[in-house]
Amino acid sequence: MGLFHCPLGAPYYDDDACIDCGLCYAKTSEERVEASRKIREYMKAHAPRTSAVSKVAICGKGGSGKTTVVALLTLALKEAGRRVIVIDADESNPGLGRMLGIIGEPKPLSDLFNEDGLFSERERFYMDDIPPGFVSAVDGVRFMAVGKILDPFQGCACSLAESARQIVEKLELKEGEVLILDMEAGVESFGRGVERHADTILIVVEPSFESIMVAGRIAQMAQGMGIGRVGAILNKVAPDAMASRTTKELEKKDVKVLGILNYSPELAEAAFEGTPVKYGVAVTEAGTIVSALM
Repeated sequence: MGLFHCPLGAPYYDDDACIDCGLCYAKTSEERVEASRKIREYMKAHAPRTSAVSKVAICGKGGSGKTTVVALLTLALKEAGRRVIVIDADESNPGLGRMLGIIGEPKPLSDLFNEDGLFSERERFYMDDIPPGFVSAVDGVRFMAVGKILDPFQGCACSLAESARQIVEKLELKEGEVLILDMEAGVESFGRGVERHADTILIVVEPSFESIMVAGRIAQMAQGMGIGRVGAILNKVAPDAMASRTTKELEKKDVKVLGILNYSPELAEAAFEGTPVKYGVAVTEAGTIVSALM
C-alpha cells in the first residue's frame, strides 16, 4: 500500500481487517467516492453502541469558538463530578492551555509516539501509563497536546493527527473519567479518521452561513463513521432571534442543537488576553449542556 493508510487499519490488502472497499487501489474520483460509501456503511453497521459519554470531540468551523467551549465544558464537567482529561488536537491554535490555567505546556504527544516505538505498539493504555512530562495538570484537570506546526518546511500535520487518533482509540478511561478533544477546524480530521473512536461529537456553531454549512458536513461525516451521538452547541449568540434562526437552519441538516452559549463580554476579554476562563453564567450554560449529555 505504500504511504496509504487504511481507515479500518488493514496493513495490507486482503488482511482480516480488509472489507474489500477498493479505496487502496481506486484510481478515479468515482471509485474513491464508491469506496468511501462502502466504508461508511461498514462503520455504521459495526460501530459499538454505548449510552455513556466518555470520549468527546469538539469540532466546528475555524473561529467558531471551539477552544473557549472546551474550557467551559471542562469546568462544567468538573462541577458534575467528572475527572476531565483535555487534549489539544489542533496543530495551529495555541490558546487552550492558557484558558484552562495551565502553567507550562506539556511535551507533545507526537514525540511520545514517534520516539517510543513500544508505546505506539500498545493496544491499550491508561493515563497512568503516559510519562509525566507529557501531561500537565491544574485543579484536577489533566492536559495533553499533540503538538504544533511551529516552523516553515516542518511538514504536514499527518503525524500529529495520527497521535490524536491513537489517543482516541487506545486510551482506556476509568470510571468517572471523560476525555475532551479540541479538534482542528473544519473536516480534515474526519478524512484522517481521528474521531472514529469518539462516542460523542459536539459541533460548535456560530450564527453564520459558513458555520452552519460546516456543521452539516461534520454531522454527515460523524454519522458516516457510526458515531450515534452528534449535536450542536450554538456559541456567541445574540440576540435570541438569531438563535432561533440558526437552530432552524441546523434542523434542516438534521443537526440537533443541545444548548446555547450566549455572547459574553467577559469570555471575549479572556480570549483576547489569553487568561483562564472563570466560573460564571457561561459555565452555568455549559452545565445545562453537560446535563443533557449525561
